[in-house]
Amino acid sequence: MNLLVIDVGTSSIRAAVVTPGAGVTVSRRRVLLPDRPGAALVEFDARALAETVLELSREAAAEAGTIDGIGVTNQRASTVVWDRTTGEPVGPGIGWQDLRTVVDCLTLAAQGIRLAPNLSATKAAHLLDQADPDRTRDLCVGTVDSWVIWSLTRGEVHVTDPTNVGLTGFRNFDQSEWDQPTLDALRIPTAALATVVDSVGVVGAANALPGAPPIAGILGDQQASLLGQGCVAPGQTKITFGTGAMLDLCLAERPEFATQGSGGTFPIVTRGRDGQRHWGLEAVMLAAGTNVEWLRDDLGIIEEAADSHTVAAQCTDTDGVAYVPALLGLGTPTWDYGARGALLGITRGSGRPQIVRAVLEGIANRAADLVEAAEADGGISIDTLRIDGGMSDNPTFVQALANATNRPVEVSPERESTTLGAAYAAGLALGAWSNESEIAATWAPRTVVEPAGSVDRERWADTLRRAERWFPDLSAISF
Repeated sequence: MNLLVIDVGTSSIRAAVVTPGAGVTVSRRRVLLPDRPGAALVEFDARALAETVLELSREAAAEAGTIDGIGVTNQRASTVVWDRTTGEPVGPGIGWQDLRTVVDCLTLAAQGIRLAPNLSATKAAHLLDQADPDRTRDLCVGTVDSWVIWSLTRGEVHVTDPTNVGLTGFRNFDQSEWDQPTLDALRIPTAALATVVDSVGVVGAANALPGAPPIAGILGDQQASLLGQGCVAPGQTKITFGTGAMLDLCLAERPEFATQGSGGTFPIVTRGRDGQRHWGLEAVMLAAGTNVEWLRDDLGIIEEAADSHTVAAQCTDTDGVAYVPALLGLGTPTWDYGARGALLGITRGSGRPQIVRAVLEGIANRAADLVEAAEADGGISIDTLRIDGGMSDNPTFVQALANATNRPVEVSPERESTTLGAAYAAGLALGAWSNESEIAATWAPRTVVEPAGSVDRERWADTLRRAERWFPDLSAISF
């Protein structure tokens, strides 16, 4: 069975073919960067995105020969509005990082409606206000998965799944139905919204591709990464280290808190199957790989991201240099948008190796913060971490992560396990795997890194406090 996976990230699109037992056998990728037309604005060309998806999918399918099913995984919360009749977007898509609706969110909060600007809700309302202020047009509102599936089916199917709809802000406490007060406040017509279907299950035929293979799996990127690393049982946890870092933890049932736990984590649906939702928690680091990019692009003390390992390995410790990776503020557990990065303990003897190592260790310590928050909010022990993403290739960082968390770290054999997760979802629907336990049994880490040293977490907490509330006005903002 050949499963085509369409993986739409923030900066690139990948079409890959996964064959059970053989893994990724074909891969096509193209960079498609978002536009940044102004401060805190992030947009993308939805038409170009759809065309790229179709081109890469046709290329991958042609090389594979036959495609038996399709899985879709994508950046979550990014939003597109398009005309139902013509299929044309009414404006640019708005990326999940876009902050143009911050004031709208604060205004809604005063009315008792809590929405963060990274969710889809206020982005959709903004696009509708621009294109259809009277709400008289027949428009579709969707996240990236909805737009991709609409394009693959030539406008025959408008759906989303629980992992994506959970980050729209449109659903109620247990995600069982639409939150009508929110829809009314934003003037979002229910008829414009996608039908919510299972993450695992056939939703339609991709008649824009040769052979019209069935679309059988839909997962948001983090949930796809979770499944792709074989995490299906309560307590199993992964962290994806990309531009930011996302920890996702499987739970036996939905946590009691509605939106955010005391540890700063959020309830998520990890997948939907047979009408049932499986629950978990998510913890967020706003900047992970961004800090390595800062070393490369802004400071110029490394030439390539991979050099962060070789430079840091030139010293055995930081000689007291400490770094807080808060270039965009702090996420879980404090959610302090006014915090900023801090490089402390510099002496005349501090050089490139100490600074680069301090950056990697700072990211590792922040990841340990996420682990502690998830354990507290989930009421469950995390015994082992599974990781993927670009930084999982960095041996110095992975060792620092094992030390900071004091846990074994299992490195994914596929650096982008989102692809595997979407394939698993489609394959479950089509019979390639009989159940989640069979998928979990396929997990075989590339390597396992054990803790090899202790970390002074109390000193780290003190270091972290020095970076907090740098801009008090921003720190006061809460969603």
